[in-house]
Amino acid sequence: MPDYTVVVISYNDAARLPRAVRSVLRQSLRDLEVIIVDDASTDGTPEVAARLMEADPRVRYLRRETNSGGCGAPRNDGIDAVAAPYVMFLDSDDELPRHSCKSLLTEIERTGADFVSGQISRLFESNGRLQPYYPSLFARRRVVEGIREEPELFLDCFSTNKLYAVDRLREWGLRFPEDIHYEDHVFAAGLYARSRRFAVVPWVVYHWRRARTDGSISLSIGDMENVRQRVIAARMSDSVLRAHGAEDLVPHRQRRFPLQDLRVYLNPLPARDLVWVKEFASVVRPYLEEIPAEVLDALEPLERVCCRLILDDRAEDLRIAAGSLTGPRAAPRAAVRRGGRTYWGTSVSPGLDITRLRLAELPFSASRLRHEASELTSDGERVRMTVRTYDPFGALPPDWTAFLQLGAERIPISPEPSGDGGYVSHLLFTPSGKCDPRIGFTRTSDGHTTTDRIIADPHTEAIELPGCRLQVEGYAAYLCVRPDPSPQEVWRRVRRALLRRFNTPRNKLRAYKVLIKVLPRRGNLALFESDVGNSYGGSPRAVYEELRRRALPIEVVWSAAKGRGDFPSDVRLVRRGSWRYLWTMARAGYWVDSHGFPLDYPKPRGTRYLQTWHGQGIKSIGFDAPDLRADFDRPRAQWRAAVARWDALVSPSAEFSRIFVPSNGYTGTVYRYGTPRCDALVRGEATGDVRKRLEISSGQKILLYAPTYRDRVKGSGQSVRVDLELMADELADEWVVVLRTHPVERYSTPEHLRHFVRPAGSYPEINDLMLASDALLTDYSSVMCDYAITGKPMVFFIDDWDDYRLSERGVHHDLPAIAPGPCVTTSAELVAVIRRLPEVHASFADRYTAFRELWCADERGDAAARIVADFFGDVR
Repeated sequence: MPDYTVVVISYNDAARLPRAVRSVLRQSLRDLEVIIVDDASTDGTPEVAARLMEADPRVRYLRRETNSGGCGAPRNDGIDAVAAPYVMFLDSDDELPRHSCKSLLTEIERTGADFVSGQISRLFESNGRLQPYYPSLFARRRVVEGIREEPELFLDCFSTNKLYAVDRLREWGLRFPEDIHYEDHVFAAGLYARSRRFAVVPWVVYHWRRARTDGSISLSIGDMENVRQRVIAARMSDSVLRAHGAEDLVPHRQRRFPLQDLRVYLNPLPARDLVWVKEFASVVRPYLEEIPAEVLDALEPLERVCCRLILDDRAEDLRIAAGSLTGPRAAPRAAVRRGGRTYWGTSVSPGLDITRLRLAELPFSASRLRHEASELTSDGERVRMTVRTYDPFGALPPDWTAFLQLGAERIPISPEPSGDGGYVSHLLFTPSGKCDPRIGFTRTSDGHTTTDRIIADPHTEAIELPGCRLQVEGYAAYLCVRPDPSPQEVWRRVRRALLRRFNTPRNKLRAYKVLIKVLPRRGNLALFESDVGNSYGGSPRAVYEELRRRALPIEVVWSAAKGRGDFPSDVRLVRRGSWRYLWTMARAGYWVDSHGFPLDYPKPRGTRYLQTWHGQGIKSIGFDAPDLRADFDRPRAQWRAAVARWDALVSPSAEFSRIFVPSNGYTGTVYRYGTPRCDALVRGEATGDVRKRLEISSGQKILLYAPTYRDRVKGSGQSVRVDLELMADELADEWVVVLRTHPVERYSTPEHLRHFVRPAGSYPEINDLMLASDALLTDYSSVMCDYAITGKPMVFFIDDWDDYRLSERGVHHDLPAIAPGPCVTTSAELVAVIRRLPEVHASFADRYTAFRELWCADERGDAAARIVADFFGDVR
């Protein structure tokens, strides 16, 4: 008897069945069997199964006499045939990751659970992308003592991402219904109703493959019978819960219907005709009416709007609202503001309340307009169309100019008032290349601009043009321009592919090592770089501007990462990593940067390298940091060689010298003159108007939130740990948060928080943010040391302090013991501190003084001048 059985059900899927079966046979768990249950296929499935059995004795084959028309009957046949203690189900068009069986078996034996559920991921065959299904449900590995403990798990109604104890299924008499589609919903309801203990694991255990063309039941959503079957399954699931004395759980299970089941049909609804939409609404309305009002009220605003429109039988409005559920989430045509609330459409109803989206409170640059295109025609080269613009939230000021944006090109347009608060534009343009056409409005008083994509009829036929075509994409049918694979375009792609094969890091390093041997060094050429080319800022900028002030005869070239355009127009640039960049590195007599020029690139003989470094603070650094403290020789040797290139190091403080210098094995010159980038903070000199640029009124206080990254999850956005939604609810009347994420992070501020949060991750100069702010919120970021120069309040959100200091990054200081402001671990504590910030700040006066003495004692506002005098003093 094997330890584990995987039941693979199949119907007329001979082509994909071997892939599914082999994904089981290749599992790291070897003691298992596969039972193929053929639902009376009429293709070559029997022959394929015979070959699979012949190739591996672990494969068994069962064939039904007649087709059941669903998945329930073949799965029940599989349960009846199982001899192993545990069973899992697999559809013939899907597959299992290699360690699914072993990991699930280990977990169910470890926990003694009735079943184990794991993450299921969609695998899109068109591009190989994996998309986890409700990853928040599977974020933690845990044992759940019955569904009442976590009723949100009703969202996981799959039968295929679970391993079941067979004796439990037989003891309960739990079977799949055989006369309906979506039988797994009903099966899951019975499973949850009976189970008193089950486990959840966070790793992916099932790949749900999504083909370009798929005739599966779950994707036949254009068929009205499919809608009826889903409603039937929902009713049967509720009945199962009631039959097992779980009436109280029915509303929790019903939450799935508008949240998941309904969304399947709402997403493509904009492309349906009105007859289909009305029939769809009539099918789902009776069940929707049975769902308690509190369940619908808890939905996201646009989902609740769609439910209300179904209940009110407003088919055309429903189609428009459904278009805002996906993609860029288009604005409505109209909205009503009354009593401080915002409502979708032209009527006031609790079900149409969209206040939580804050669309009427966004700053102008983030405000939302709706642009609908019609009457699209072409003369073969140019496109003519009419665009109707709706301003539902009254965002447009009296003074504005408008344009059509095609990639980098902006074409001025002249929208005319339509008489109902909107505008009509008649456009004639020539598309080319690849872009998403947008309509933009610029407020002439301050230059701020808002743009939105253009929506068209979903049935708009593509317009073929020289080298490209204008078409619609997505459920909501946004206009886009896409290049045609012309011979010229094919050649360009081939050329780029060939260049990529030649432009490898290894080839560039080889070429660079030759260049530094043969090229003469230019003593008056300097290569400057800040934040690996991502900005024109920090200490390199301060040193550069001091060079210019002194008019020293040094030609400076700045390194700029690809796509970075926030450099002054009079600065000479070279793209980081390009061949010209290597040429400049090889010839420059001076290197100046804040992080480190590319590793493994030796410094040319005679070149002098000034390392200004980008911060100081409590975090471990150098060979004590996570990426180097492990016992791996190559990365440590690589960094040791990189540090050896430095000729001079800027040290902001004695404490920095005590920690940083030995942690990096540096033995060269150390400049203890303060920090060039902090000169502006000492002198209070800002380079721009933060309030104007970020659209913050003079009456609002600014809280600069600058968290540092977490080493284990760089780029995930998980450094933003405070509850911004709670803060917005409690503090938005008085405060605005300016969010300065670390350069390695990727965090997108949710639109419904943009009225309160101003993203500033790409703001060119952090000093300006510090000077404009009223207080700093951070965690372990080095920004705390620079900010101390300002003397303004600081608050530290350190909910993961123990993890960060013990296992994540490591620290050299006990932050709670030295922090010049309160350390909090919950967002509620944070809000309470912000509300009484002046008195809290005053209570930390002695600590603040000690903190400044530790990190800022050398900051006198002349660091750049003294460093330039020393490092470049011999330039003639």
